[in-house]
Amino acid sequence: MSAATMSAPLRRIVSVADEAGTLRLADDIAAIARPGDLIALHGDLGMGKSAFARAVVRRLAGEPDLEVPSPTFTLLQSYETARFPVHHFDLYRLADPDELIEIGFSEAIGEGLSLIEWPDRAGDELPAERLDIAISEGKDLNGRRFSLEAHGDGWAERLDETFAVRDLLDRAGLAGAERRHLHGDASTRSFERATVGGQAAVVMRWPAWRAYLKRSDDDRYEEIVHLADSLTAFSAIADTLRRHGFRSPRVLDRDTERRLMLVEDLGSDGIVHNGVPITERYLAAARRLADLAVVVWPEIAADDAGNRWPMPRYDRRALATEVGLFAAWYVPHLTGASLGADDLAEWNNLWDGLLTRFDDEQGRLVLRDYHSPNILWQASGDPIGLIDFQDGLLGSPAYDFGALVTDARVDIPDELAAAMIAAYVDRRRTLDASFDAADFLERATILGAQRNAKILGRFVEYAARTGRTHHLRFLPRVRRNLEKALDDKVLAGVKLWYERLGLAQRP
Repeated sequence: MSAATMSAPLRRIVSVADEAGTLRLADDIAAIARPGDLIALHGDLGMGKSAFARAVVRRLAGEPDLEVPSPTFTLLQSYETARFPVHHFDLYRLADPDELIEIGFSEAIGEGLSLIEWPDRAGDELPAERLDIAISEGKDLNGRRFSLEAHGDGWAERLDETFAVRDLLDRAGLAGAERRHLHGDASTRSFERATVGGQAAVVMRWPAWRAYLKRSDDDRYEEIVHLADSLTAFSAIADTLRRHGFRSPRVLDRDTERRLMLVEDLGSDGIVHNGVPITERYLAAARRLADLAVVVWPEIAADDAGNRWPMPRYDRRALATEVGLFAAWYVPHLTGASLGADDLAEWNNLWDGLLTRFDDEQGRLVLRDYHSPNILWQASGDPIGLIDFQDGLLGSPAYDFGALVTDARVDIPDELAAAMIAAYVDRRRTLDASFDAADFLERATILGAQRNAKILGRFVEYAARTGRTHHLRFLPRVRRNLEKALDDKVLAGVKLWYERLGLAQRP
């Protein structure tokens, strides 16, 4: 891209020298596309409207060789991608805007991303909120000039962000990199992988979280449970982990104002294959967790650039607030009715009694989401690559072990769980002869139950708040994990409450 300058608050001019530049721009636009977006492509014959639309479709589909014919005669070609449907319109042969009814124009443009060539022929049917891209000749024979004009729906902010990502990639030596969406988690963050030649990096977008649960004291849920809201949390914990001998991604660059971070790509080889846990990898993950449990973590973590991050503590209030999501969100989801005041008070009292046990155990790093999506297998050196630790805090090592053996996304067979327990205990005893295995495993049971109860409520709440329901498919497994934990005598009181309310009999 030879130029990308803002000429007005809602207008941006991008000049490219060749087809490769056009493909990069298509990448940049595809990276910020959302369901319901409409992109209107203007330009004379031969300016490359179809080529640009084809590149966007292929990027979203993740198939560089996907057949994307011009819809000149059919008016519409539709594609299913992993993210959302894409509709490619060519209205050149449209005789009357009323013909749009016959091809389902209004339904299609609200469903996924719509790319429209010759959009002026749609008349008043063209929505006001859209991105207009006018393509004209560039300075060179194969060059093009793209005039991008944003109309509502946050297009101006998104364009600013996607070109900021491109600047990060260029500065990191990844000029011309292709960008691919990566599935994220139930948070505000989103990710993409950028690759060029044999190099790769991961782009993390981290919008500031906003309060979505209020308590009587008007504190924000995120503050109570100590969810991080600073890029420094990620870099400080990542670099401190690496200084202690663990594998975490290096931060390559960042744009603090736009909350963007470019980090080392640890690959996509995990500890699960085709939905089945890989035994030796899970055992390695258990052993590395034991190694982490003996590290005396600093009260203030610091990254290699000297930025400091005070580590919060996994205190009783945070743990209790998290487990409260089960009562506030999952129980009504399951039964169709909110808990009565007495039942809610009993739930809270039961957990308050259990969680007092951890008041004095807040001195080790808790990664917080140590499970299969966040453990990447490394071919050399330390085999366990750690990601998604920015919400880490100081607490009990039993929490992460409970997360590992009760994975929301993978069924962990009993024999594998037993082998992980043995591997963990053996490593801890090697490192610390005073290690009390029975006490640790009881703590892991309590915190595993707390975590699974929290996840049940969190996924229901997340779906209600965002409309994204894909996490709900994990609810049956998480519920099984919780009910299995309730069979332990240490959780006998919670089990009686659970059974008395008839929750065990609910489908």
